[in-house]
Amino acid sequence: MKQLSGLDATFLYLEKPEMPMHVGAMHLLELPAGYRGRYVNDLRHHIAARLPAAPVLRRRLWWMPLNLANPAWVDADPDLAEHIVEIRLPRGSTAGADVRSLMEAQVSRLHPVLLDRHRPLWRMHVIEGLPRTAEGHRQVGVYTQLHHAAVDGQAAVALANVLFDLTPVPRQLEIRPSSRTRTFRLDMMEMLRDALGNEVSQVTRIVRELPATLGTVVGTAKSALRLDTLLGKGSGNVTLAPATPMNVTVTPARAFAAVSLPLAELKTLAHAHGATLNDLVLMLCAGALRSYLQHRGALPRKSLVAAVPISLREAGDTRADNQASMSLVSLGTHLADPAKRLRHITRATAAMKSTMGRMKRILPTDYPSIGVPWLIEAAASLYGKARVAERLPQVANLVISNVPGPQVPLYLAGARVQSNHPTSIVVHGLALNITVQSFDASMDFGLMADAAALPDLRRLAQEVEAAMEELRGLPLPGARKRARPVSPKRPRTGDDAHQKPAPGR
Repeated sequence: MKQLSGLDATFLYLEKPEMPMHVGAMHLLELPAGYRGRYVNDLRHHIAARLPAAPVLRRRLWWMPLNLANPAWVDADPDLAEHIVEIRLPRGSTAGADVRSLMEAQVSRLHPVLLDRHRPLWRMHVIEGLPRTAEGHRQVGVYTQLHHAAVDGQAAVALANVLFDLTPVPRQLEIRPSSRTRTFRLDMMEMLRDALGNEVSQVTRIVRELPATLGTVVGTAKSALRLDTLLGKGSGNVTLAPATPMNVTVTPARAFAAVSLPLAELKTLAHAHGATLNDLVLMLCAGALRSYLQHRGALPRKSLVAAVPISLREAGDTRADNQASMSLVSLGTHLADPAKRLRHITRATAAMKSTMGRMKRILPTDYPSIGVPWLIEAAASLYGKARVAERLPQVANLVISNVPGPQVPLYLAGARVQSNHPTSIVVHGLALNITVQSFDASMDFGLMADAAALPDLRRLAQEVEAAMEELRGLPLPGARKRARPVSPKRPRTGDDAHQKPAPGR
């Protein structure tokens, strides 16, 4: 038995029909030339062979009596016929249709369906009937779902390293058979004893670390306010977010859209502009959001703020759990000039990193849990029913997550993976989540939104591509010196006209 940490269990307590808490990915696969089998069967055999090396796929929840404290993970034998299912698109329905659009529609339909908590918390959907490639090769889609209580972004990448291969021929894993007796049922007294023991150790740890924690929090808060003042009239991170169409109470319906951009070009542009790859991801999202909200007549005068997950995981740690926290980054969407917007973002991420550098070592991923399930579940229900998202200001407008992934070709059960677009969660008040992962030669963007708040999500995906064109057109820092100087008396126009100038503008 392994009791869930406080952070892991929180994803269970927050889950409601309108807020599914599973993550995953939309994969497009190309089958080998001449393939005539049924891919769902091959995938089941492949996953069965990898199960001994993937404990996250062979464990399920065991709940504490009266839901008094966090549940535990116990071993289980997953029925792969239930966890890996086939979906066949109607014959003729795909004629002339774009493959990505067909896949997006299936993800939008499937994502709101909650995972069965009586089984291991994962599922794979094999989508058949997609159009063939130009060379005549058969294509299938695979949409994966894995509960966020089991993994964060880095843990999902570690699981992918077990399931995927570098060649069409699956490798043979050296797996030692386990001698441990599998436990499917736990005694009530054993569960309560372990839960109380965990509570005592958690309280003892908190009391022991409290003085150092308080000192770090106070010092970091002072530093954050000082940096927000010094870094160009404020980094914009220490502020409430403006109201937007994304900051609403979400419904059970979802919309999903995907974008792929060339990874090598983004790396080259990042180096040329003295920025990080993550800075450019934020820049692309900021440009897309600015254009999208302008089109809807809903662009705030104040900059949008992104909630950005920060990994707390040590190098080499591949445990299947959550070890992450959140930070805030101002996106500079109030700036019409993309060059100024990029400088704003680099300053904001610098301020965030300076603040989080000291906080990472004290941010908790576990805490005492007796009574917490009742409290969080009640609060989550009340927050949605009272539509608090529309009544109170938010600290962020959306979530943007950049997860480093494999930058090599991959295969799954003999099929070549063509794309790997992440799918993530939206919650009340944050109706848009953009998760990005590097894969092979691409940066794959997955945009997940509440369908009522952003029914035209495909337009936002197109704006990401337009933002890439805008980024390509930016003059490189070395070229500015040769550009014709602009008169300082030139009147400011457009969206810059009502902005107070920051240093360097």
